[in-house]
Amino acid sequence: MAVTIQSLILTPPRTATTPFPCLKTSHLLSRSLRINPSRSFATPIRSCKPSDETHGSGLANGLNWTKPLLNFAADNFLPLALIGGVAFGLANPTLGCLADKYYLSKFSTFGIFIVSGLTLRSDAIGAAAKAWPVGVFGLCSILLFTPYFSRLILQIHLQPQEFVTGLAIFNCMPTTLSSGVALTQLAGGNSALALAMTVMSNMIGILIIPFSISKFIADGVGVSVPTAQLLRSLVLTLLIPLILGKVLRESFRGLADYVDHNRKLYSRISAVFLSLVPWIQVSRSRSLLLMVKPTVFIVAIGIGALLHLILLAFNTLAIRSLSAVTGGSESIFAKKENAQAALLVASQKTLPVMVAVVEQLGGAFGESGLLVLPCVAAHIIQIILDSFLVNFWLRMDLPSNTAKVA
Repeated sequence: MAVTIQSLILTPPRTATTPFPCLKTSHLLSRSLRINPSRSFATPIRSCKPSDETHGSGLANGLNWTKPLLNFAADNFLPLALIGGVAFGLANPTLGCLADKYYLSKFSTFGIFIVSGLTLRSDAIGAAAKAWPVGVFGLCSILLFTPYFSRLILQIHLQPQEFVTGLAIFNCMPTTLSSGVALTQLAGGNSALALAMTVMSNMIGILIIPFSISKFIADGVGVSVPTAQLLRSLVLTLLIPLILGKVLRESFRGLADYVDHNRKLYSRISAVFLSLVPWIQVSRSRSLLLMVKPTVFIVAIGIGALLHLILLAFNTLAIRSLSAVTGGSESIFAKKENAQAALLVASQKTLPVMVAVVEQLGGAFGESGLLVLPCVAAHIIQIILDSFLVNFWLRMDLPSNTAKVA
């Protein structure tokens, strides 16, 4: 009995198995799918792409869609970086305030001018010697003449008044570090002359800016500026790193070649450094910025665009007058290449030097974020307007070039 029970427990139940179980399944399937022979269906046989090939084509279509977007971001890296810094500061000011606590903006300013010194090429400056009268006019316009328009800007009443004051400070700055030269080269102008004016105006401008701000802005706002202290601060934070970068470039030939072959990389590094400053300042002033009406900010942007158009008109009139006085069509001012270089470079103002100056002022003219924000917009607008001007020049040159070929 025990043996019988043990055998019942240990012996598994027998199941009917067939040597080819699939045949049974297929037989049942064929019976279930059996159709009346009188009815026939023509089932087309289609070749299917492998799944990995289909996935690859979908991925390629996705990449084709993102390629124009990436190209646009690469071509407009600086404006996007500046807009992104402002937007990030408005969205989440915590990190920006933390960066301000550890003086990150001062390090970023130092980095901007180290990179500027590394990328400044001086080998072409000698080629601009023949056009030295145009270069002298450009320097005088940048550093002496155009700052007078700051007094005109200060006559505008806008709340907050820091928007107007910031644009007035921006008008006292030297020319852009790279945009003027790049646009001159694109237009076919005298890029060597543009480069010479850029280097010299930024070098000399650091020494002149404190006096320009004290004369044109401090008197109008009613604020005293410690000129000597500001000059010392600008020399330490702008001039010394600029000279240091230039010395490194000239000391190591391999470094100069590497920088020249990777100028886009260094321009993007400089753009990232530059975007840190408005990010920190907007983060610090977020509560005040949110109180500003959008219409007021749009008016400030309009003032910045109008300022650049005024500078273009002033420099155009001055160049034509000097051309008429110094020999007409034979004058060195009448040469299209020289006139284009002087007009573009003398009409632009640099943002990095402006934000460095605002940092050193320590709130003497108001909240730094409110001072810088309209200048970020003005900096972007001047590049956009000048790019349209260069495109207009290139279109004007097309008929003459076609006639020459014919």
